[in-house]
Amino acid sequence: MPLNIDHIRGLFPVLHQEVNGKPLIYFDNAATTQKPLAVIESLSDYYKKDNSNIHRGAHTLADRATRYYETTRGLIKTFINSKEEAEIIFTKGTTEGINLVAATFGRKFIKEGDEIIISTLEHHSNIVPWQILCEEKGAILKIIPINEAGELDMEAYDGLLSPRTKLVSVVHVSNALGTINPVEEIISKAHKVGAKVLLDGAQSTSHLEVDVQALDCDFLVFSAHKLYGPTGLGVLYGKREILDAMPPYQGGGEMIKEVTFEKTTFNELPFKFEAGTPNIGDVIAFGRALEFINDLGKKEIKAHEDDLLSYATEHLQAIKGFVPVGTAKDKVSVISFNINGMHPFDVGMMLDANGIAVRTGHHCTQPLMQRFGIEGTVRASFSVYNTKSEIETLVASVSKIAKIKNK
Repeated sequence: MPLNIDHIRGLFPVLHQEVNGKPLIYFDNAATTQKPLAVIESLSDYYKKDNSNIHRGAHTLADRATRYYETTRGLIKTFINSKEEAEIIFTKGTTEGINLVAATFGRKFIKEGDEIIISTLEHHSNIVPWQILCEEKGAILKIIPINEAGELDMEAYDGLLSPRTKLVSVVHVSNALGTINPVEEIISKAHKVGAKVLLDGAQSTSHLEVDVQALDCDFLVFSAHKLYGPTGLGVLYGKREILDAMPPYQGGGEMIKEVTFEKTTFNELPFKFEAGTPNIGDVIAFGRALEFINDLGKKEIKAHEDDLLSYATEHLQAIKGFVPVGTAKDKVSVISFNINGMHPFDVGMMLDANGIAVRTGHHCTQPLMQRFGIEGTVRASFSVYNTKSEIETLVASVSKIAKIKNK
């Protein structure tokens, strides 16, 4: 059954405003999605009614906060189909999740001469931690190239794999281009040479059904703020046997069983990796965001977003001077483009003057932009609350802008 988009839009207070005298059209969803009122009110309610530290108090507020907090962990378990809640680690976001794996799994299991494989499509957060680790360990970082459409060269990937490969860390969906990578094949081939696989799910979890058991990935990282939830919160999923074998990431309260000056014993999963007072209110609010997604249905959300992508692609491509960047066959609802003769920042500013919010620049993927020989792109990314009418306004605005340089 089609979604009631007018009703959905009514759940998002931020959408109902004017920017530069025009109704806001928010097409920057790949950077962060907007938040439904239920998420905003949940965060407010926590601080109004339930504010207390968790896991360590015997009083009513502590009990309530702990139950609400751990309920979200259970929702995440179902959302990605992990085997158990203990495999769900709360982090500050995708970036911290990757750094956690680099600092723990990497510290223990990566040795001199070992190889780590990433791809040309990676966000800086899935490049820099591995560069740091490789420099410290004397390991080697290898890169999967892409074709002109922005798709991975899987034959080249086959050639990079070897018994020296210890980790493959790749983005599931490109934040800059929207490309959906063939992660099932990537994971299967990596496992055949004994390597572990980390998936950057920052973009995929908001668009696709992600089942970690079906994929058989060893790690998955993602962020709440791209799933209608709060900023500064993320999730690391890891297989229990791997997480158990990894050393702690940080030391402090909660991650311990017993501390003496002679020796400390560490807590069980997931608490071994959750030192200190966590981001309680935002975790609870993220639970409301997941309920919002579940109520709408992942398949229904994707169908609407795919329809928007198809509609926007068809109409934007007809504009003289419009240059798409990233034309993969399998994409989520992201369109990156340039206008002949214009800097992407200038295009973005002109769109903003019409109330249209897009992202411009290199999108934290400078090596990818270098691959295409460009400084950056204009990126329009669509979510469940966007409409074809908004896309028509975007198309009309881009058409007018393109005529400035492409008469």
